[in-house]
Amino acid sequence: MNDRRDFQVVTGAFSYTGKYLTRRLLNASKRVRTITGHPDRAHEFGDQVEIAPLNFHDPAELIRSLRGASVLYNSYWVRFNHGAATFATAVENSRILIQAAREAGVRRIVHLSIANPSLDSHLPYYSGKAQVEKAIVDSGLSYAILRPTVIFGPEDILINNIAWFARRFPVFAIPGSGAYSIQPIFVEDVAELAENAGGEGGNLVIDAVGPEVFEFEDLTRKIAAAVGARPKFVHVNPGVAHRTLQLLGPIVGDVILTREEIEGLMADLLVSKDRASGRTQFTDWLANNAAILGNTYTSELKKHYR
Repeated sequence: MNDRRDFQVVTGAFSYTGKYLTRRLLNASKRVRTITGHPDRAHEFGDQVEIAPLNFHDPAELIRSLRGASVLYNSYWVRFNHGAATFATAVENSRILIQAAREAGVRRIVHLSIANPSLDSHLPYYSGKAQVEKAIVDSGLSYAILRPTVIFGPEDILINNIAWFARRFPVFAIPGSGAYSIQPIFVEDVAELAENAGGEGGNLVIDAVGPEVFEFEDLTRKIAAAVGARPKFVHVNPGVAHRTLQLLGPIVGDVILTREEIEGLMADLLVSKDRASGRTQFTDWLANNAAILGNTYTSELKKHYR
């Protein structure tokens, strides 16, 4: 049995980013426990990962699950309001988790936030993320806060679904000018940054961003070309784009993009002014993975709510 210093907790170790981080921790011979809302989800780790419930209604249980851990890697959040899963609830749940970590004696928290959070933002995703960051800073815990833009990889949603639409529809709608920027980072790079941050001692805030910046239209055209699709690209009013996606949502059984996500994208919130912290070139990854992109639609609702 590894000692206390090797005991790590990952929220959602069977989820997208959590899975890559968990692989790295296990390969480094760390003892890993996950606290998860999906304890029965199929995963690759067998009995290497201990499983505990992510139950915000029972803080005492959370404290027990966290006691003895040196680092908590936290990626818990919601992408949009859905039923009882709201941004306001996610903020409150995050505060419960942070307090539980403090009471359990966790040494350090490594938290996945978002690029360009702001307490003053009218977009609840960004203001909510800023509130959680503040709760971490105010907790007294040692912390590292990673602020990714868009995370790409084999299981990602945005890049894959751009390819899916490009493969299947003769027209691809670009909200507004398409000249706004996006700076994707590879999921393995995010996992490496998180693992390294867990071993640091000082408080850190890092923009987790890749080395390439694209205009959104250029990115979509590159993805379409890579998968051999030739849709006609048209520029539409952002409101029209959102309403069209709302109509398509029931067909794929998902919320494709929210109005707030379109607005954040068009406001250049998915790009950083800092130096790149990820190493993987998106264009290289795209060339090597085009064959698997967009073959099936990736549903947020199916991943997290069904």
